[in-house]
Amino acid sequence: MKTQLIEVRTGGHEGVFNLTAACEEFAREASGGGDGLLHVFVPHATAGLAVIENGAGSDTDLLAVLADVLPADDRWRHAHGSRGHGRSHVLPAFLAPYTVLPVVAGSVALGIWQSVVLVDLNIDNPDRHIRLSLLT
Repeated sequence: MKTQLIEVRTGGHEGVFNLTAACEEFAREASGGGDGLLHVFVPHATAGLAVIENGAGSDTDLLAVLADVLPADDRWRHAHGSRGHGRSHVLPAFLAPYTVLPVVAGSVALGIWQSVVLVDLNIDNPDRHIRLSLLT
């Protein structure tokens, strides 16, 4: 298994952050042009991953749905940091902190409109790490 830790600077604001290019680069280099499985993991208790169409409004729509389902208010028992911080700890139950993708001939085999994204609602942590691991 080959693995690499990458850093994503979220800037301390809610967002959907595209990881596709980093995944592609790692898969190309780590696979040597071969096949395998790319495991993408965010080792944080307050972030998740998704495979969605990025841009074209889908990322904004996802944040809007999450705001409806997980509002940033005072209902959360886990209550430290910014208002509504507890919702960030519930997010991984909706968007898992990992995904596994096929790598074929050194390229991540995504559909034409699919992207790998980090979804982060935690405005208290402006820096994230993503572990990319390739199983061949």
